Amino acid sequence: MQLMINFFENFLILLNAMSIYIIIGLLFAGILKQIIPDTFVSKHLGKSTISSVIKATIFGIPLPVCSCSVIPLAQALRKEGASKGAVQSFLISTPITGVDSILATYSLFGIIFTLFRVISSMIIAITVGLVQNFIQKEDDKPIIIEETSCGCSSNSNENKKFSFVSALKYGYGTLFEDMAKALLIGLMIGALFVTFMPKEYAQLLFENQIITYFVVLLFSIPLYTCATASLPIAAAFMIQGMSAGAVFIFLTAGPATSAITMSVVYKMLGRTSLIIYVSVIAVLALAFGYGYDTFFKDLSIISIGLNHEETSVFKQLASFVMMVLIFFHIFKNYFRKEKNSCCEDEEEKSTSSSTNELTADTNKPSKQSSFSIKPK
Repeated sequence: MQLMINFFENFLILLNAMSIYIIIGLLFAGILKQIIPDTFVSKHLGKSTISSVIKATIFGIPLPVCSCSVIPLAQALRKEGASKGAVQSFLISTPITGVDSILATYSLFGIIFTLFRVISSMIIAITVGLVQNFIQKEDDKPIIIEETSCGCSSNSNENKKFSFVSALKYGYGTLFEDMAKALLIGLMIGALFVTFMPKEYAQLLFENQIITYFVVLLFSIPLYTCATASLPIAAAFMIQGMSAGAVFIFLTAGPATSAITMSVVYKMLGRTSLIIYVSVIAVLALAFGYGYDTFFKDLSIISIGLNHEETSVFKQLASFVMMVLIFFHIFKNYFRKEKNSCCEDEEEKSTSSSTNELTADTNKPSKQSSFSIKPK
């Protein structure tokens, strides 16, 4: 019974520590979505040049896009002529350093680790893009593949007017829906790890720093981890004794190299590009993780503790709002027909209309004993 109470308390500590920053970050993300034109990024990316890689990295940092939603955007960039290097840089920088992820990282790990994560992620993204463009010179046309994502990309070039309501719908609706389940699971895993893993055992597990690096890397590469939702797990690891460098590897390799992302990179850019993508990320993540532990080893960065101190009313309110949003997005599909994509409604309407017309035709009296449908 006491363990369950401890689990609930640890869950609330993690929730209170990051909820207000996620709520604020989602608001900024929704506003950015309204301000930035849909075609802004694609218009500024050229062919295999250094500037296109740097632009792709910089443009990807503030964009309010999660690890899954970035895939159709990357596909659209490739289809519109962006180089392989620029697409890879965009795939790395966008999910890792979104505005919501940056604020949530600050809430748990402080300003130094947050700045280190943002800057190092930029360097990794730019390096991957430059290596890609150096090894593979592109003379052929971009590869066009079918979209594999959790949503449908928009190709609208129309200028849109700012709408605060639309910003709220995107931030707390579309964007939060992508991370709701992963965020709840992350909070639960973090609380479970802190509650049921004795600290002395965890310290033995993390005792060999180099081995920990490689274990975390191999564990993170195929795993789909949302950049924001993985933060409570990382905080739990650090509370139990994992080094900050190993935590950095987990927070870098996970969002950038999930099995879904690697599959899309392989189909869209080819096997050589996938090898470059994964290997450069792995090497640089290990290097930056080791570098952080070397130069900032004595710096205490975890900004939460397990002393169950009282939290402010604002943090409690933000935690309540976030839990309401989480459960709303998780359970709303149980009360209505589940949809596979945002475009399915139109397809269903079209199919239903065609079926009704065909049924109506078959019910009409005809002099012929049979009928046939001629191809258009």
